This record gives sequence, structure tokens and C-alpha cells, in this order.
Amino acid sequence: MRIAQISPLHESVPPRLYGGTERVVSYLTEELVRAGHEVTLFASGDSRTSARLVPLCESALRLNPSMRDPAAHHFLLMEKVLKYEDEFDIIHSHIDYIGFVLGRRSKVPVVSTMHGRLDYPEHGMMLEEYCEQPIISISNAQRRPVPNRNWLATVYHGLPGDLYSFNANGGGYLAFVGRISPEKKVDTAIEIAMKTGMPLKIAAKVDKADADYFEAVIKHKLDHPLVEFLGELGDRDKEALAGGAAAFLHPVDWPEPFGLSMIEAMACGTPVIARRRGSIPEVVDHGITGYIFERVDEAVSFIKEKLPALSRKRCREWFEKRFLARRMTREYLSIYESIVPAHGKEEKCLRLAG
Repeated sequence: MRIAQISPLHESVPPRLYGGTERVVSYLTEELVRAGHEVTLFASGDSRTSARLVPLCESALRLNPSMRDPAAHHFLLMEKVLKYEDEFDIIHSHIDYIGFVLGRRSKVPVVSTMHGRLDYPEHGMMLEEYCEQPIISISNAQRRPVPNRNWLATVYHGLPGDLYSFNANGGGYLAFVGRISPEKKVDTAIEIAMKTGMPLKIAAKVDKADADYFEAVIKHKLDHPLVEFLGELGDRDKEALAGGAAAFLHPVDWPEPFGLSMIEAMACGTPVIARRRGSIPEVVDHGITGYIFERVDEAVSFIKEKLPALSRKRCREWFEKRFLARRMTREYLSIYESIVPAHGKEEKCLRLAG
């Protein structure tokens, strides 16, 4: 099958540091190529892939200090895809509702995976206007604000099985990986660490939009002797951090669409302590791969009293059962095959037979 993958341009594919969507696009793209499909990746020019790369900008927009208007690059991205559309059987967009404009104009089927939150009024407006566009959710909870739309399936994220190695022992600290922002609640992670008396290692980025919040609310909390702020980490450093932790904290207070960092921790064998928000009950199996809490005192109790009962080996096994990139890719391929026109598949078979 001839498949186009359309990535956001904010980060490279895969990202050098922080980045969820582009990371998933990378895993999916590489698995599709490995399965023998003809894949074209539209992404930033500093991306690394075994697929054919069509670069839309020289480097990832977030790390480009001269970048002023990312939206302009994404609209040009759609125009570039349209110029190539005859080369594809299907186009898979990962650029949120911007891809709907592409879908309405393209002669080739376009399917969009929605990677972000969908509870803002603007999301409802866009999904109502483009109600014919086929969309995929990354958790069932993600759909709740807009349930009656053209949802094709839910496909949970997956990681390559060899990306993170299993750590059977863990360590004596807690870990937090993510973004410093009000909804990610790193302040709650710090509170939990203080109440358990365990050190907390924080690997996180600070976006420009969250700089004031970081300065006013978070920065002074990093001076506590139990807290170590590491900044942004790449994959290898993140593996060492997550794998060496006794538990991974995910105390978010927003409608979490999925939470990729949680399955990264599970891949290392590290259990997750997460607040019951959005997708959390779909990703964390309570009492198996971690514990789900509502109040801080519950999280503290789980860590102090029940954490030793969890098997790190079982966390890894559960990750392999539920969250491998191979499973994610099979599910996406099934969706592609269901929406590619029958005559397109017949023509492809003829080309292969010839």
C-alpha cells in the first residue's frame, strides 16, 4: 500500500527531546516500512526515517529561534501533500483539525488521528463543520466531549519492543516526565514526593506559553532538597530515569488523551501512579501496572503501602501485551484497508502482479 504520513512540524520525527505525536508518527512509519509498504513521510527536514522523507522546513519549528508563525508552515504542508496526492492510496494526517481542510480537497482518502484534547468549544465547531471527515481517537475517553462524530476506531499508542529495556530493580526515587504547565501538575508530583519522603527527579520542558507559570508557581519549589530538575531529556537519558525509578508519577488534571510517557515507564518495568483523568483508566491497569488515585493522600498511601506488591516484571509483560508498536500498526492498517476504495486496491494488485 502507498501511504502518506503527515506529521506536525513542531518537532522532528522522531523528536530530539520532548514530543509525543511526532514520536508516535515515527514508530508507525518505521513499522509500516518494515512491513513492506511504500511510505512517504511529510515532516521537518531534520527528521530521520527509513521512509521517503518530504521535508517541509529545514528543522523542527519549536527549536528554531526565528520561528514566528507555525500555522503558515502547516498550511503550506497541506499544499505540498496535495501536489503528491496521486502517488498515494491513503493519506494519514496527524496535524489535528488542520488536516480536515486537506481531507475535503483531496481525491485520495484522508484519515486523521486526533492526538490532543477535544473539550474546547473550538474543537466542537471544527468537528461539526467537517463532520464527514473520518477520524481516529487515541483513547475512548478522548471522544467524550464530541461523541457523535465520524469516529472509525480507537487506536492506543504503541512503542517498539526494543526501545526501552526492562529494569528489574528500579530505585529509591520517583520520576516525572512531561511538560511544566498547569494541567500537568508537576506541583502535585512535588507534593506527593514531600509527603512520601522520597526524592523526585523531574524531566520536563518549559514552553514559552508556560514560562510565566513556571517562574511564578514552580521554580521556587525546585529548591527543595528532595527535588531534582533535569530539564528535557532524550530517549536514552529518559530510559535511565524511568527505569531507575520506584514509580512514575502522572498526576495530571486535564482530560488526558493518552499519556505516552506512562507506557514508556511500563516498558522499563516501572509502575505508574496516575490521577483518574481522561484516558488514565484505559492505560493504567489498577493493581497491575500501577495505581489510579483521585486525592494526593491516596497517591501517598499507594506509594507507601502498596507499591512493593506490584511486580515490575508484570508491568513489562503487560506493556508487551497491550502497547507494542506492531499492534498499533496492525490496527491502523486494518483501518486503511477498510477505507481505501475497492478499485484502488484492485489497481494496486494489478501493478504488483505485473
